[in-house]
Amino acid sequence: MNSSPNSDQPGVRVQARGLRKSFHGQEVLKGIDFEVQPGEIFVLMGPSGSGKSVLLKHVIGLEEPDAGEILLNGKPILSAEVMEEYRLAMVFQSGALLNSLTVGENVGLYLAEHQLKPPREIARIVAEKLEVVGLKGQEDKLPSELSGGMKKRVAIARALVIEPQLILYDEPTSELDPLSAVIIGQEILQLQERAHVTSLVVTHDRDLAFGVADRIAFINDGQILTIGSPDELKRNKDPLIQKFLTADFKPH
Repeated sequence: MNSSPNSDQPGVRVQARGLRKSFHGQEVLKGIDFEVQPGEIFVLMGPSGSGKSVLLKHVIGLEEPDAGEILLNGKPILSAEVMEEYRLAMVFQSGALLNSLTVGENVGLYLAEHQLKPPREIARIVAEKLEVVGLKGQEDKLPSELSGGMKKRVAIARALVIEPQLILYDEPTSELDPLSAVIIGQEILQLQERAHVTSLVVTHDRDLAFGVADRIAFINDGQILTIGSPDELKRNKDPLIQKFLTADFKPH
């Protein structure tokens, strides 16, 4: 779903208007509205099964809503014009690396498949993006040789190859140890500072959300309960939000 890297435009504005989606008669998104400003890190946070990942798939055009729409800079996401004009990339929860390819081949796959650059230039770009995520010189390794955190960073490098204007992260710290999760959070912040890319992050990781977000939308049962800064969310008196934010393991 990535568009060709042929523009120098900064991050895009993302809008959701009245988004609704049902699967097998069960409504998963129940009228979602929000707006993400260009260059903003916008976090979608909430319990598992609240509709976060389904919403993310709508933003990148992998799902079509039953009602409502997603707009990029005011244009519907599902139009061919938008897909050609804007560069979108997604970092999947699993990393979605191809195990039969090396790290370098995974990162450069889009450019190679679409013959957008000659092999030598692809190799240069791949090396550059791997260095950005702290994996310099790892081109020849296989995904099976990498830790979970390294796989996520390779997935981010792959997204960076197209010089995206919008990056979507689906649970980027899931199944990671605390140190690796911190590194992924730092990568998200550094990319925003360096490239002014718009970032949409789906997570239930409270530390990640509060560490990277400009604003957070709290989602529960297919509805957005509130949108605000991390501090505003912490002060929100909604019992459900406070229960989620303060949940902790307390042994008997």
